[in-house]
Amino acid sequence: MTIKPRRRFPLELTIVCGWAFVILCGLGVWQVQRLQWKNELIARSEAMADLPRTDLWRAFGDRRGMDFRKVRLVCPGLATARFVEVRSIHDGEGGVRLISACHAERFGFPILVDRGFVADSVSARPPVTLSDEPVVVDGQLRDIPLPNWLTPEPVNGMFFAMDPLEMPRALGESPTAPMVVFATTSTNPEWQALKPSAPPAAFSNNHLGYAATWFGLALALVGFYIALMRQWMRSRPAAEDAN
Repeated sequence: MTIKPRRRFPLELTIVCGWAFVILCGLGVWQVQRLQWKNELIARSEAMADLPRTDLWRAFGDRRGMDFRKVRLVCPGLATARFVEVRSIHDGEGGVRLISACHAERFGFPILVDRGFVADSVSARPPVTLSDEPVVVDGQLRDIPLPNWLTPEPVNGMFFAMDPLEMPRALGESPTAPMVVFATTSTNPEWQALKPSAPPAAFSNNHLGYAATWFGLALALVGFYIALMRQWMRSRPAAEDAN
């Protein structure tokens, strides 16, 4: 009579599967929390955009926030101010956006103003001369994150992403607030090639799908482990007569 050895309980695999299950569920819960945060962020931005227009200095003092707030400011000499360009796309057309610094009334430091979009098919640019003529600008205040390490360095005043730190330096200005006013009224009405606009909010909200993926992987892991344990139970041999 030959006795087949018992198969050892897969303790190590059980521990690994247990830890993997905890991690996958944790990632799923994290994405659910991110979903709630993103929904609140979108709701807050929509609420701010619906508020009535206000002066720039009042917007900075508003405890409700500044991002997406509609503002009005007066910028001396903005129509002929120096500008840098940043690559952009508007209505499916490639081009650049013109960025100038505004020394707004009642404001202690300059703020960047996106004056609008110019298509690549237009080679002309607004004149650049020293002027104090006031320009009233209606626009939307937006918080601008710093470029990441993948963004190319600017070349001859041409930027490839909004940069609230480097753009003022290129314009010969002192550091500004890390925000940009996107003009929605033209700083140069006589120059039709300049198209003022505030880009739509770029809120990606895929967190529900990510959460479903992580929870789905956790369930698949449970199914795998149950199938493994069933196989182990079936293959546990008792003493058998080899003959």
